[in-house]
Parts: sequence; C-alpha cells; structure tokens
Amino acid sequence: MNTELLERPEHAQAPAQAAATVRERAPAPSRSAPGSDNGAGAAGSESSARGEVPASQQQPVVWFDGKFIGSDAPEAPLTTHAMHYGTAVFEGIRSYATADGGAAVFRLPEHLERMRKGADMFGIAFDVERAGRAVLDTLRANHHRDAYIRPLTWMGTGTIGLDVDPLTQHLMVATMAKVVHLGGARTRLTVSPWKRNPATSLPPLKLSGAYVNSILAKREAKQRGFDEALFTDDKGYVVECTGANVFMVKNGEVTSVDHRDALPGITRDTMIALSGAASREVTLHELLDADEVFVCGTAAEACAIEALDRRVFGDNPVTRELSALYAQVVRGQDSRYAHWLTAV
Repeated sequence: MNTELLERPEHAQAPAQAAATVRERAPAPSRSAPGSDNGAGAAGSESSARGEVPASQQQPVVWFDGKFIGSDAPEAPLTTHAMHYGTAVFEGIRSYATADGGAAVFRLPEHLERMRKGADMFGIAFDVERAGRAVLDTLRANHHRDAYIRPLTWMGTGTIGLDVDPLTQHLMVATMAKVVHLGGARTRLTVSPWKRNPATSLPPLKLSGAYVNSILAKREAKQRGFDEALFTDDKGYVVECTGANVFMVKNGEVTSVDHRDALPGITRDTMIALSGAASREVTLHELLDADEVFVCGTAAEACAIEALDRRVFGDNPVTRELSALYAQVVRGQDSRYAHWLTAV
C-alpha cells in the first residue's frame, strides 16, 4: 500500500471537474488484476465512474489539501504526528435540505472560527475562507444535502518528537449522509466515573487528542448498558456529555448548564437563543430533580433524556417543542434565523 503523502496544489478544483478527475482515475473492478493495490491513486478504489451509478451508491470524495480524492485513498503516512499524538483539530457541522429544493450549512462561520482557535493552539495556519469553500465544494461534489460534515486539520510528518514546528500541515473535508451520534433519539444517561479534561489542562476546543476522554467515558457507559455518559466535576456540578451540552427544564423554565470545562457549543448557543434559557452552573442534584433533561450538539441536535441512572423522566413537551423549532430553523423555514444558513 502506498503510504507516501502526496503533494497537493493549494487551489481546489471545481466540483464537476473534480468528479470527472475521480472518474478518469478510477479503474473498473473487472480490469483490476487479482491482488492489485487499488488504493494507489487519488481514487483507485472507486468501483465505477461516478456518473454511471446513482448518487446514493457512489463512493464519496474527500477534499484533501486542495484536491478531491477517494474517501479511502491512503494519503497519511504511518509516521503522521497526529496519528501518534492527537495533534489535530476537527469540527462537526451539518448541512440540511431546505424547503426550496436546495441545501444550507448551519452556522458554518461559527464552526470554522472555533476550529481556527483550536488550530492556533498547534500553530496551524488555518484559513477560514478556504475551509468554508472546501466545505461547500465537497457537499456539491458528493451531491449531499442532508449531511454531517467533518473538516480536520492536522500535523503531518517531519519529526516523531513533541516539537510541532517542523511538521507539515494538512486539511481535509469529508461529508457523510448519515447520523453519527445520538441523532435525536431518547437517551439513557449515566454519571461517568471519569472526569472531563479540566480547562486548566486542555482548552475546551475540538482538539482530537482531548476526545480520548470522551471515548473512555462513552465506552464505560455502554458497557453498563447506557447510551451516553455525563461528566460531573469533583464538586458535584454538571459539566457536559461526551459530545453534547446539557439543558434542564423545571416548572417550564429552561436552563443551560454552564461550566468552564465544557465545550462552548454552537448548538448550545442556538438553543439558548431559541428558548431564552438562563445559563448557569447546575448541580447533579438539580438535574435529577428537573422535569425534563435534554442534551444538544451538531450531531445529537436536541435529544431528550429518558433516564439519568435510576431517575426516569416522563414526557418531554418542552424538549419536543424546541426540537421542532430547531428543525424549522436549520431547514430555512423560519426567516428570523436565515442569517445562520450558508447556501450550498
């Protein structure tokens, strides 16, 4: 398998041109020799030309350092620094099919600005406008409307040590027409024995290595039969879930959990704007005493909590109402929030 990092020009191809390039470079299965390495090329594992099969059956392309490649093309060497140390920054973004037959990305500038802040921590030169163009071009190339978008910038090769200054820097954008997290389903939550990375040790940004913390908590919760884990701090205050911010409803009043160790969620900010929620610290005792609890995030959207350990919550009318409003906003059905949408 070819593991050499290909040199890429800085300008991106137009989506139609890129798709045509992938078609030209993709060998048909019937012409491949048995045991041949179909991964050696920008899109060698494509089973057929993108124009000859329905869009739903095509292998998505990925924007990588200015060009489109096949989504399973081997572009990162085994000595990639991010693979060894987690020196990467990502975002989770969503696009939605809109009522006018098009598509729009929800709060794209805010996501990319947060990503820039994370890139700054590693000294990665991150161009917000370039990344924004790459997101839109990738959605168009893949014919995706309802999609999860994953931009990732990372430190490449140059040293295996902890000094990142000599390392190469890279950017990719992938789009996936599927749900990757809670997806709005009613969820059974448990308090994790793990604690969230404190902000005094790691900034609450989407640094890839920091999410080992979430993976450990999620895995432990699943092993005990729950869907998701809730982080609390040593003083009994709620922090967040493994990939979502926490809200509670008591006597019709919506409260957003505020904690310095929690990610400043863009969906959280959206829900505060839509609900008029107060934002403050919340104890675990308060959460257990709430009428409703829900969590929110780009992938999770607004997800009602069915139970928190032994505490079972009943109906979730406020959560349902907010979830319905959120669905209208992200699909461009509420003109008051049109400024949050970037047309594809």
